[in-house]
Parts: sequence; C-alpha cells; structure tokens
Amino acid sequence: MLLFVLAGSLTARAQQPAAPAKQPIELKPGQVKGQRKPTPNRPDVPPQFVGGAKALGEFFQLNVKYPEAAGVKKIMGNVVTAFTVEADGRISNPTVVTSLSPECDAEALRVLALMPAWKPATRRGEPMPIQVRLPIPFGNSSTLVVEKQKGKVKFE
Repeated sequence: MLLFVLAGSLTARAQQPAAPAKQPIELKPGQVKGQRKPTPNRPDVPPQFVGGAKALGEFFQLNVKYPEAAGVKKIMGNVVTAFTVEADGRISNPTVVTSLSPECDAEALRVLALMPAWKPATRRGEPMPIQVRLPIPFGNSSTLVVEKQKGKVKFE
C-alpha cells in the first residue's frame, strides 16, 4: 500500500507544469544605473600623453612620415593601434588593430617605438598598466596646414 501511495505522489509531481523561463533583462535609457563598486581592474585616472592631446598631435606631426607608396596609392585615413601603458609610463606591446596599408602600419609601429613615456593610469593613487587604443593619422601632407601661433591644425 505504501508503494502505491508513493508512486501516486511521484506521478502527480511529474505532471505539474514547469516553471516559466526567466525573461531576459531589458536595459532601457534612463533606467541604467552605475556600478555600486568600481571594478578592481579599472583605473580612477586614465593614462595621458604628457602635454595632453595637443602635444600628442604635435608629436605625430613631427614624427609620422607619410610613406611614399601610400602617397602613390593616395591612401588616407587612420591606423588604429593598441599598446600597453605600463605602470612606469613606458609603452609596450604595440600592435595594429585596424590596418590602413602595410606601409602605413609599419610607419605607425615605428612612431609608437619613438613615443616618450606617458603619465600612467592610476587606481587609488597607485600607477597601473592599462591597454590603450590610439588612431595614428595618415593623409596628404600638402592639405595639412599648421598654424603654430594658434596651435591649431586645419585641413584644406
């Protein structure tokens, strides 16, 4: 008799409908909240080229040499590079993320090798290594006019 009651209760549980599947969470504008705790690998202060964006632009103007082969093919655009700014500010592991041409890619890597140390990223006041993506511009130098007294660059 006990077996019969036990078997009847097992079949009753098996016939119950399964719990509905959880619906995916939908993120809507205005309802997204920031993290409560910062992640341990995210810096408080990002790495910076010494002198800022203006100095970085001047560095590229002085050091990037437009490859002759790219000039013949009239190739213009950016080579997107990635590298690590180490805790001491030096650049390591330079790579090309988005290629423009083999000549421009090689020139971008050459210029990264010349780049001076950056101000490193910090987390709670401590320097830390972090990966950076940086586009290096290539274009027709005859259309680039540098106004040194104003510190601006114009494209004509």
